[in-house]
Amino acid sequence: MLRYLVDPANAITTFGLLCSSVALCFALDRRLDLAVATGLWAVLADHLDGVVAGRTRNREPDKAKMGKSLDGFGDIIYGAILPAVIIVQLNNVSRLSFLIATGLLLAGTIRLSYFANFGKSSDGRFLGVPLSYDIPLLAALLLFRPLLQSDAFVLIVDVAFIALGTSHVASVRVSSPTRSCTC
Repeated sequence: MLRYLVDPANAITTFGLLCSSVALCFALDRRLDLAVATGLWAVLADHLDGVVAGRTRNREPDKAKMGKSLDGFGDIIYGAILPAVIIVQLNNVSRLSFLIATGLLLAGTIRLSYFANFGKSSDGRFLGVPLSYDIPLLAALLLFRPLLQSDAFVLIVDVAFIALGTSHVASVRVSSPTRSCTC
């Protein structure tokens, strides 16, 4: 199994998975700024693995197949699980945070399942907002955290992620950030 990781794109994906794991540990330890910062590295790895995969000549089909599967697991971890844990932590494990986190996990899973089965639309765009938008949105929101009262900040995050979770499964078309992206 591990021989499939001896591939530049799959190695980058694995690095992203490791970043996601570290980010989850930070989130569980309530070090949310570090969790998001580390999660951004996972997002970057996700974008780079697609570029590298597209530019790797004579890539073995089995390594490409393994990479596609690894990429999907990376997407769900950094794009749905990590934001869900952060939202639960921000809300001090409230019932509302459980509902938002569950909705985010369901939306992410449905979106990734749809993409795995049907891919991009005929015009090369994604149907539904990709999960790679979640951590950058959290990073942007965290920049405003010092300027807002705690309750107001949490409310803004909650509303933003209810909207983002809905947009993951909505019939909106989003351009791919790179032509060779496999997310």
